[in-house]
Amino acid sequence: MVHIIFGACLSAAKRKRLLISNPMEYVEQVPSAGESDHGMVLDADGLRRLLDGFRGTVLFPIVATAAFTGARRNEILALRWSDLDPVNKTLRIERAFEGETGVIKGPKTERGKRTIGIDGDLVALLLTERDKYRRLQAGVPDGADVDLSLIVLPEDALMFPSPLGASADLTRPRSPRGITKGFAYQARKLGFDGLRFHDLRGSHETALLDAGEPVHVVAARCGHDPAVLLKSYAKWTKKADMSTVATIGKIFKGILG
Repeated sequence: MVHIIFGACLSAAKRKRLLISNPMEYVEQVPSAGESDHGMVLDADGLRRLLDGFRGTVLFPIVATAAFTGARRNEILALRWSDLDPVNKTLRIERAFEGETGVIKGPKTERGKRTIGIDGDLVALLLTERDKYRRLQAGVPDGADVDLSLIVLPEDALMFPSPLGASADLTRPRSPRGITKGFAYQARKLGFDGLRFHDLRGSHETALLDAGEPVHVVAARCGHDPAVLLKSYAKWTKKADMSTVATIGKIFKGILG
């Protein structure tokens, strides 16, 4: 946008013979790749129906975390229990699982490192999940009356470790590809054809924007640039459009009457 305005100013100066030529005319133009498309979004009702459909499955805690935080799949797979602060209801996101190498490392940019607030319902869900792994770690059967707070998980224990190594190695990450395939299969069974796990991120961001949250706040929460958020992730929803129609009606009330 800046280069377009600057070029227009130089063109005006050339027409008024204040400049012999417009240097912007010699700048090589980069072909546009077209509008970025990061999939589809679900409104609040759609997200609720999706989560209800995943309830009781092994993917439910992961899907719920994605829907409630807008975090990327590989960021969620790299979360540790030490990243959760249940008292202050925050979640620290500062690393991601790199599927190609199998290495967990820091984010590509500083924006990717962030601490976000989370809803009390998500805190409760995660604490229930943590207790499950405490039982596995100590070999405590379900239903046994034990003070689980006395069971200490390893410092680098993952929130969502590989199911195959859950009872022995809580630091072994899940397969990102397995998450993607499992999500798509269950979503399709629920009637959400074509919905991808990554679409939960755009759904989270769009829901916040539709609710009136500032762009820079939503972008910071999800770890990317505000311009990228608006161009690639925020999507049109019918409910938001109808709300816009109501707003237009209030602004222009009586003008056409």
